[in-house]
Amino acid sequence: MKYWVGIEGLVARFFAWLRGRMPNERQRLLAITIVAGGLCGLAAVAFHVSCAWLYTLLIDRATGAPGHSWIWWTILTPALGGLVAGLGLTYWVPAAAGSGIPQVKTAYTFRFGTITLKETLGKFVLCALQLGSGASLGVEGPTVQICAGVSSFLARIARLSPVNSRRMTSVGMAAAIAAAFNAPIAAVTFTLEELIGSLDQTMLAGVIVAAALAAVVEHSILGSNPIFQVPRLQTYTLTMASSLVWYALLGLLAAIVSVAFTDFLLWLRLWYRRLERVPKWIQPATGAAATGALAVVAIQFFHVNGIAGNPYSTLTQALLGNVPVTAMAALCVLKLAATVTSYSSGGSGGIFAPALFMGGMLGGAVGYLDVTVFHHPADSIGAFAVVGMGAVFAGTVRAPMTSILIIFEMTGGYGLVLPLMIANMTAFALARHWRHTSVYEALLLQDGIDLNQKNKPFDPGGGGAVAEEQTEDNANA
Repeated sequence: MKYWVGIEGLVARFFAWLRGRMPNERQRLLAITIVAGGLCGLAAVAFHVSCAWLYTLLIDRATGAPGHSWIWWTILTPALGGLVAGLGLTYWVPAAAGSGIPQVKTAYTFRFGTITLKETLGKFVLCALQLGSGASLGVEGPTVQICAGVSSFLARIARLSPVNSRRMTSVGMAAAIAAAFNAPIAAVTFTLEELIGSLDQTMLAGVIVAAALAAVVEHSILGSNPIFQVPRLQTYTLTMASSLVWYALLGLLAAIVSVAFTDFLLWLRLWYRRLERVPKWIQPATGAAATGALAVVAIQFFHVNGIAGNPYSTLTQALLGNVPVTAMAALCVLKLAATVTSYSSGGSGGIFAPALFMGGMLGGAVGYLDVTVFHHPADSIGAFAVVGMGAVFAGTVRAPMTSILIIFEMTGGYGLVLPLMIANMTAFALARHWRHTSVYEALLLQDGIDLNQKNKPFDPGGGGAVAEEQTEDNANA
């Protein structure tokens, strides 16, 4: 604690010196944005490395246990991780539960982007532990909350105005997405689609700078695509125009999967909230144990994991066409169920990675149909898996431009422009038609938070509306 207070004091003195050299707040905002881009990149690296280390230490060791003991360890390890996380989320930092993106949207809309250090550190520690122990959740959403917390801390230390403090939240989100996927362009579009919603020249400039710097930092330390290990040497193209029929079908199926995922997630989350007989701090352990059991099914019958722990190695094999069609179809269903149980029971982790995984498996399965019916080359299976990732992402997150750009930047699959547009827009349009509210907004509405009521700032910790003056004071504290 003394060490942390010392660091905070040094940072405060640095910004006091900066205010003396740059009395104009607009100039300070640019300087702080540059600092935030670099620090957010470092925070993302630390979080991702911690998760990878815990994957190896916990869930990978459990699934590799000798004899039949791996079955019990694969169920018990996520349950223990969920138990510890449940205790922390109940008695230490409740705001660290969930994906992270809804929490950032709430802070941006009602609290001038204020995210406390306790919330930031709690998200880092508890989420890394739960992911490493085998929860079927992703690192990307939590990275957004962590980086937004870093940028919010810098805004408070620099004594920025409430308006510019809110702008720093968008800086943190863009830096997080850029660092998570090494996709700075998609990070900008996602921040515009999901958080800002309109073009603010000052905000847009900061978002671009922060996204570029965070991507450079993570790329310099961990190399290209540190989180999502897509085979870049693989070239994905549309080889036969007749395949467009199957890409349109993929868009329809992706919309169905997206809506089923969202509905099941919200229903089970509400069921857990009404489950009074089981204490809140135990509930994440029950969902994590169910995830472990589903992982056992995947390993036992299909000899692949991807359900508990890091899903990207299995997804990479799907992109290469090395996973059988029956396994792909089953893994899509198993991943949906595992993610719902991990998230709805009160766990801490994101839904980006699970959505990409489900889409990759769904797309690969449709690709097998294309190969079987039209006798197209087997390489098209990987292309369908790539398009499926973007389609389910678009149907779930409702960020259609980001869903296309993020696939381009992660895979280099620019030859799939037409299939991506057909499948992604079909999935987005149908999912929005069937369920107008996006998953993040639906989760917030379930918590009693309506982002459209901007004239009545909401304090989740206090359970009701707070005065605008109080919110502004808190933002400047």
